[in-house]
Amino acid sequence: MIREDDPHDRRLAAHTHPSDWPTLAGAGTYNLVVVGGGPAGLVAAFGAAGLGARVALVEKGLLGGDCLVSGCVPSKAILRAAHAAQDARDAGALGVHATVDVDFAAVMERMRRIRADIAPHDSAERLRAAGIDVFFGAARFGGPDTVQVGTVELRFAKCLVATGARAALPPIPGLAEAGALTNEALFTLTERPRRLVVLGAGVIGCEMAQAFARLGTEVVVVDRADRVLPREEADASAIVAARLVKDGVALHLSAAVTRVERRGDTRVLVLGDGTELAGDALLVALGRTPNTDLDLDRAGVRVGKAGIEVDDHLRTANPRIYAAGDVIGQAQFTHAADHQARIVLRNALFPAPPSRVSRLVIPRVTFTHPEVAAVGLSAEEAAKDPALRVYTVGIGETDRGRTDGETEGYARVVVDAKGRVRGATIVADGAGELLAPLTLAMTHGVTLGQIASTIHPYPTRSEVVFRLASAWNKERLTPTVAAVLKGWLRFRRG
Repeated sequence: MIREDDPHDRRLAAHTHPSDWPTLAGAGTYNLVVVGGGPAGLVAAFGAAGLGARVALVEKGLLGGDCLVSGCVPSKAILRAAHAAQDARDAGALGVHATVDVDFAAVMERMRRIRADIAPHDSAERLRAAGIDVFFGAARFGGPDTVQVGTVELRFAKCLVATGARAALPPIPGLAEAGALTNEALFTLTERPRRLVVLGAGVIGCEMAQAFARLGTEVVVVDRADRVLPREEADASAIVAARLVKDGVALHLSAAVTRVERRGDTRVLVLGDGTELAGDALLVALGRTPNTDLDLDRAGVRVGKAGIEVDDHLRTANPRIYAAGDVIGQAQFTHAADHQARIVLRNALFPAPPSRVSRLVIPRVTFTHPEVAAVGLSAEEAAKDPALRVYTVGIGETDRGRTDGETEGYARVVVDAKGRVRGATIVADGAGELLAPLTLAMTHGVTLGQIASTIHPYPTRSEVVFRLASAWNKERLTPTVAAVLKGWLRFRRG
């Protein structure tokens, strides 16, 4: 959602859904029709057009999808401001004392400006310049090889459905009537809510809870789960929970919401034990629902609980139609959608051996402070396989961690007997950047021995990755090998 009275949002809309965009005829057959102009759709459309294909793209909302409009871009802009405010508050520990005055309206204005500045990259005009026919409107399948957009019929050889997902609203009595916010409406705020109740302790819930708390809002987080970020390692969850509490966030975990009431301008969550939690605003962050209202049955495409059903090549039950991104309900990240779209390009347009989505190594990052970044197996999963080993180094054990005042957080890697990376978790400032070399290692079979033989600049945060590799190298020095080396050196002494 955008604000029509805001100049930045008007500029955003002018790029991503121009009001004067012409209606095309759409005659002939397209090599690829893309339904959905988010990350997966845009990558596929630009990629196919660049290869010489005739391409059409259909979008009913704003080009750029959730990532640009109501996800990655706006949330990270707000998080940057929130973390800056907290850094200033925490600077006293470094001998620097500052007064913090948060201008919430200015924070949100900056977010909208950045979003509009990025919009030309995803714009209708850029698509047109690449030779892509752009259609704005709701798409519906007319049959196994046609898509309807209003009165226009688009015939295709292949089609990609990349319509994304939207915030899920659970069937809690009173929730629909309470006027709750989702990520789609959250970024339209211009006044800071005095009290915010966040329903959901997953990625979006934790990120936004911490952001608003650091910007001066009283925040409460509620979830059925017994810990925050339940998908991540328990150690990571505990560190983030402690930091949330330190930032002033109240956590109500293992809590069932029985109903939601609206009392004037106040939203009240009633828990199973009778506890009432009140807020001026309520944010629902309880997962995503795929956007599948496309008459997919007419095209022979099956939809399951998670979303559109696809095989390992991202093909649907109709071999002409592929699906990628959040709509298939797998890894719901922009970077995953990007690489899934590249798989679709290879599999849909060329006869070469098909690429498989199961071969993707997909990292994830939660942008709280500290960040939580993970890929592959966790320590808990590795414990079930005696052939795997786990190595952990505390961020505070590194010299850079000490100079920066990072006393908590860790880097952990799961490896097999040959030192190949099978998983990693990092909890630290900039954990997402630190995870990248371990994701590279996992993708291409680089071993910890090879990482240990690579010179890492000192003193940098990357030292923690080097220390993980060195810990594995050191353990290779078994008692038998140590005895042999000791004997050899004794011999060399004469």
